[in-house]
Amino acid sequence: MDSTKIKSVVCDEIEKNKDKLIGVAKEILENPEPGFKEFKTSKIVSREFDSLDMHHESEIAITGLKSHLDSGNPGRNIAVIGELDSVKVLGHPFGDQETTAAHACGHHCQIAMMLGVAVGLKASGVLESLSGKVTFMAVPAEEYIEIEYRDNLRRNGEIEFLGGKPEFVRLGHFDDIDMAMMTHTSVPTNDSKITIGGTNVGMVGKSIQFSGVASHAGGSPHLGVNALNAAMVAMSAIHAQRETYRDEDSIRIHPIITKGGVAVSSVPADVRMETYVRGGSIEAFLSASEKVDRALRAGAMTVGGSVTIQTLPGYLPIQNNETFLDLYQNNAAELVGQEKISRLPPHVMHGTGSTDMGDISQLMPVIHPYVEAASGNGHGIDYVIDDYELAVVTCAKAMAMTVIDLLADGASNASQIISENDSPLTIPSYLSLLRSMTKEETFKE
Repeated sequence: MDSTKIKSVVCDEIEKNKDKLIGVAKEILENPEPGFKEFKTSKIVSREFDSLDMHHESEIAITGLKSHLDSGNPGRNIAVIGELDSVKVLGHPFGDQETTAAHACGHHCQIAMMLGVAVGLKASGVLESLSGKVTFMAVPAEEYIEIEYRDNLRRNGEIEFLGGKPEFVRLGHFDDIDMAMMTHTSVPTNDSKITIGGTNVGMVGKSIQFSGVASHAGGSPHLGVNALNAAMVAMSAIHAQRETYRDEDSIRIHPIITKGGVAVSSVPADVRMETYVRGGSIEAFLSASEKVDRALRAGAMTVGGSVTIQTLPGYLPIQNNETFLDLYQNNAAELVGQEKISRLPPHVMHGTGSTDMGDISQLMPVIHPYVEAASGNGHGIDYVIDDYELAVVTCAKAMAMTVIDLLADGASNASQIISENDSPLTIPSYLSLLRSMTKEETFKE
């Protein structure tokens, strides 16, 4: 079969299974779990791989899974990725009342899209017409939350990095991957249905502990050292730095206090904070991180307490491969119309969020388009998917069609993109970079 015929067969197969695929997305929606805790979601994915007779590895980086389809012909290996985890949003209509976990970022649709690509490519006559393999990854912990919990996993040797894709890289699961793609849900900003291109920022995470001295808050506060006041001073000092950041560096710093004291009658002696330090380049967010550390030390010095600052590698800025995007755009345009696709220039910062897909983009050609099928505010109480057919079925078709373009004709398109891609890092240099960001220090006046 030629590529046009293969695409038609694949899209027909996805269309036949659309109700099941949307059902999987909604099942995951109703069982939200934070990163490295996605045990129910992992079982759902395993069940679906089994239903497709796809042998798979599980318990990768605790909850992750991986499977592949092999054409039997030499070629390239393309990864199609979905994310298992949710965020935590108090009061979300589809949230877990006990854990506050909620799919307020659309990851439940990503898993269904990934499975949809597998469904389409398993249609009769498709694989043998291609050259290479397609690897399907269900990856944990893209949302960089619960830093203290994840750091305990790290200290116990269960993980090294706090994000799922960095862990997959560390464990060798990207060693044989040549290119990677996934699609994220988003909220429409204009009349488009799919947005492609642009960049996101990178970041480091911080886990912070201010230590003071407990004392009776009413009877003898003068005998205490108030760690909460230290944190408040530090927060103000962080805010005082904001005018020093260049607009083009897109610095974002947003700390939260996760523990503010144990009783209102006792001077707080143990106060915990978490924050991200984001920026448009590695140099920018590492420079801002140093300024944040100064502010944290200032808080401890003000009250005469101490602060322990743990800095942990987060995610790197994303860069989409433009030729790879061209293939995806042509296929998406067949499905939704060219006028419904918005393409951003390659160096335009279209988002100041972060994703560990950025890490993969530093290693190989990557695309990370957005399907605008949701409403509300991302990570907010009102973020829901309005159009599941667009979010799941259309995007599965677009990615499957792009896989066909990459692996048809002896994988010539894939080989060309790979040869022309300028990857800033190798896997060894990437792992070395992340490890260099890890540090812990205690400051005491």
